[in-house]
Amino acid sequence: MVYLWIINNMVKKKKNLKKKILVTGGSGFIGSAITKYLVKDGNQVVVFDNNSRGKSSRLKDVKDKIHFIKGDIRNKKKLLSINHNIDTVIHLAYVNGTKFFYKKPFEILDIAVNGLINILEFCKKKRVKNFYLASSSEVYQNPIKIPTDEREMLKIPDIHNPRYSYGGGKIISELYGLYFAKKYLKKFIIFRPHNVYGDDMGNEHVIPEFIKRFKKIGNKKKFLIYGTGQEIRSFIYIDDFISGFAKVYKKGKNLEVYNIGTNEKIKISNLAILIAKLLDKDIKFNKTKVLKGSPSKRCPDISKIKKLGFKPKIPLKNGIQKLLQKN
Repeated sequence: MVYLWIINNMVKKKKNLKKKILVTGGSGFIGSAITKYLVKDGNQVVVFDNNSRGKSSRLKDVKDKIHFIKGDIRNKKKLLSINHNIDTVIHLAYVNGTKFFYKKPFEILDIAVNGLINILEFCKKKRVKNFYLASSSEVYQNPIKIPTDEREMLKIPDIHNPRYSYGGGKIISELYGLYFAKKYLKKFIIFRPHNVYGDDMGNEHVIPEFIKRFKKIGNKKKFLIYGTGQEIRSFIYIDDFISGFAKVYKKGKNLEVYNIGTNEKIKISNLAILIAKLLDKDIKFNKTKVLKGSPSKRCPDISKIKKLGFKPKIPLKNGIQKLLQKN
């Protein structure tokens, strides 16, 4: 009898160890991947998203294991109506895609500022203790040092350039969240994704956009590259990103910031050549002027997250091949 009592107690304790997690923006490309990881890890997950950029179909594999609430992060009343004894929030609700930086700067900042204030008010009223904030490599703009570590100066070079609405909103979120956390939270961690790519991410990003356009044109046709083609980026496949996020989620330290990316750099022109070769296309390139504010180089220093045990495994070529096999 005593033995059974001990076993039952252990089972109850194990169940109680499961976290109740709210993921805002959880039907987005990155948010849905994080949601699926958290479910697989044994957590109870609530997803809050208005599906303006997200899609419920991304969560079809876990739809019976999560609670989905459709709502806008700027709707405080809707947010505060959530009653699931949440103890952890992972905040990703935002508007991404470079073209939206230029077209919808006010909406981006509205979500960045008012959305963050609402979710932090939720944390305060519901006594949430743990908060993970999704920031971005955009906070670095044109960094001084490449690879760029988390201590790089954050800046907004030109307040009149709508490009900086995205990075500026992320900087505001980091600052506001950090000082809120010092007063009200037990754990607050910032993670900065660097050019994550993968299946079903939407065509507003360079890799899927290149693939889509290459498939539409024949050989020896001119292919337009926005910019000089000499711009340098570093891309991380979604599976590697989730591996990095998992390290931050489980081993990250309070009030710290972590880059999640790879050190594999590539020029945008060479990225186009790589995709063309994989699709067996013979293409000539046309180039345009660089969009004002577009950084010339961006590649993260990932030394800090490597200390948590993170090691990216999927080279860019392999990741793009995986993507092509799924599309």
